[in-house]
Amino acid sequence: MAGLDSTTPLPTDIVLRTQSRVLEIAFDNGLRCALPFEFLRVYSPSAEVRGHGVGQEVLQTGKRDVILERIEPVGNYALKLVFSDGHDSGLYSWDYLAMLGEQHDTLWQHYLDRLAEAGASRDIDSTTPPKTGGSCGSGRKH
Repeated sequence: MAGLDSTTPLPTDIVLRTQSRVLEIAFDNGLRCALPFEFLRVYSPSAEVRGHGVGQEVLQTGKRDVILERIEPVGNYALKLVFSDGHDSGLYSWDYLAMLGEQHDTLWQHYLDRLAEAGASRDIDSTTPPKTGGSCGSGRKH
């Protein structure tokens, strides 16, 4: 998170569209984006997803049907998103959300390419038992 400064785009409207499964955000710089729940989940800014350093990113699989259950404001600089798979760590700052909107197509294709390279799927694998416990000592399922 870069923090708030004069260049940070600020949201003017945030709408959770549960039927179409997107989070719509309009920013004061004119950017408007509709970010799918799955996209937000696989690009979570949490340490669980991003790792603790370059090259430690963890490919998120089986997230096609994830639901964004709740949005919680964090101060005046970010949102905490709570997903149906129990994932609720990572703060989505305004600048991070704007970047996701601006680079959606490129990031989405990169994700699909990584899935293909790993032989993984966006769908939940019913033959694999669910993970228990989380990373970073949380003890929660993510």
